[in-house]
Amino acid sequence: MMQTAVSRTLLSVWTPVFSSLAARTCSNCRAVPYGARGYSVIPPSTSSEEKAMLDRMLRVDHAGEYGANRIYAGQMAVLGRSQSAPLIQSMWDQEKYHLQKFNEILAENRVRPTLLLPLWNVAGFVLGASSALLGKEGAMACTVAVEESISEHYNSQIRALMEADPDRYKELLQIIKEFRDDEMEHHDTGLEHDAEKLPGYWLMKTVIQAGCKAAIYVSERI
Repeated sequence: MMQTAVSRTLLSVWTPVFSSLAARTCSNCRAVPYGARGYSVIPPSTSSEEKAMLDRMLRVDHAGEYGANRIYAGQMAVLGRSQSAPLIQSMWDQEKYHLQKFNEILAENRVRPTLLLPLWNVAGFVLGASSALLGKEGAMACTVAVEESISEHYNSQIRALMEADPDRYKELLQIIKEFRDDEMEHHDTGLEHDAEKLPGYWLMKTVIQAGCKAAIYVSERI
């Protein structure tokens, strides 16, 4: 009985890593057209510097969406039978779409993901589950902290692409803006559902956001 429980736990933790890696390394992968237009959202690079910049950008965006998925998975593992479950599931469904899109873009452009995916897999799930153990308010506080960090990072990318060449990066900008808006919606949802009522809310938010900044920094580079 104990062996079965352990096996199921390990399977739930590692399956997302293997699935995500398979989605990007499969030689037969094909990107699903964004909207009605079936071409890459990333223009061909004109220099090694541009290629490196875009690779870093896509790598960290993928890592962020992957981590967000694992956080919501952890929250649902704890609160999946609570009244908050439909709300959390709806946000998770949007994050699943974000991750799917970045899986496709990475595969299409032969960009390797961060080598730290196994770490973000475990860390994200643990963060989501531990915040949910504090109740709905804890889960929502975690959501506010994480989604605010992701939104701010997306905004910095939008500014960089707009300064570089908004016409050249039109499709990529469209995706990032859409996902940024989704993240801000999740942030606002967390505030509307009592995130700030959690005792120690500001301390928890500060600690989580410091972790998010560190994760962004290393995911761009490793």
